[in-house]
Amino acid sequence: QEQLVESGGGLVQAGGSMRVSCEASGKTFGIWSFSVVGWYRQAPGKQREFVSSITSRGEANYADSVKGRFTISKDYSSDMVYLQMSSLQPEDTAVYYCYAHRPPNTEVWGQGTQVTVSS
Repeated sequence: QEQLVESGGGLVQAGGSMRVSCEASGKTFGIWSFSVVGWYRQAPGKQREFVSSITSRGEANYADSVKGRFTISKDYSSDMVYLQMSSLQPEDTAVYYCYAHRPPNTEVWGQGTQVTVSS
């Protein structure tokens, strides 16, 4: 069974930086085998929202709320996806979920990692 595993969450002060990571486990094919990988987040009492994604060709997309502050990247040598977050604000507090899509209809989600930004 394919799984995604996030790591790197925690507590940070407003204005600080944090990096969360995602790797695939449980199957032969890794992050590189997906056409799109990315991140969503869900804050308490709110719906899950898109944060960022990156395609197999390296095309990155960002939500307006994080554009200019967050950077998504892939490292093929370690087969990891990273989300580097800077200038964090309390409204960035959420559970961050890694997801991956492989055509035609395979979608895999991680269990999430908590990111808490204190004011």
